[in-house]
Amino acid sequence: MAEYVFIPGAGSDSWYWHLVDGELRSRGHRVATPDLPCDDDAAGLFEYADTVAAAIDDPAGTVLVAHSFGGFTAPLVCQCVPVQRLVLLSAMIPQPGEAPGDWWTNTGYEQARREQDERDSRHPDDEDALFFHDVPAELATEARTHSRTQSTTPFTQSWPLSTWPATPTTFLLCRHDRFLPAAFMRRVVAQRLRIVPDEIDGGHMIALSRPRQLADRLEAISGFPARS
Repeated sequence: MAEYVFIPGAGSDSWYWHLVDGELRSRGHRVATPDLPCDDDAAGLFEYADTVAAAIDDPAGTVLVAHSFGGFTAPLVCQCVPVQRLVLLSAMIPQPGEAPGDWWTNTGYEQARREQDERDSRHPDDEDALFFHDVPAELATEARTHSRTQSTTPFTQSWPLSTWPATPTTFLLCRHDRFLPAAFMRRVVAQRLRIVPDEIDGGHMIALSRPRQLADRLEAISGFPARS
């Protein structure tokens, strides 16, 4: 049995994880889904990390899962709390001294997104097709009601670590992600983490589109089986 602690992406809340939360709890695991102070202009990356760290009860049995922008927060948590494993789920990967707002230019993101939009025949302004193309319609509708204001404060702060923490790290790449395209992220993972990512079918909002499959994969990565 494990404790899974989930970090949401920008402008998101704990509801995003509710289906995976239920799936993992039904298998006997403990789950924590802290809400970050993302709408507070006084809160930055350290405050986000403190919020997550406070939700961890058993570091040695904890698998920390960070989605999207959560990739900037998760290593800060690992630096102060010795969790068992970090899973970056279709997440941004920072490098020392990099502000999140500079990540897009530094990684060549805009060109990668343009190329992905062309492959998907997606209009640049169609955010439904970007994020919810594989999410059931009723869930996509509800997800929009859980959108939160995202302060720009953490995007202006330099990532403070000089190196990646020693925590064993897995990158779980979503093959059908249109927001952080798979080919682009394979390159970023290779350059910044020097590992080969694990891969799973699904788009950027995989916790809503494939919660059971995601729970299966998290169990496999963590090595913590369900309670019999």
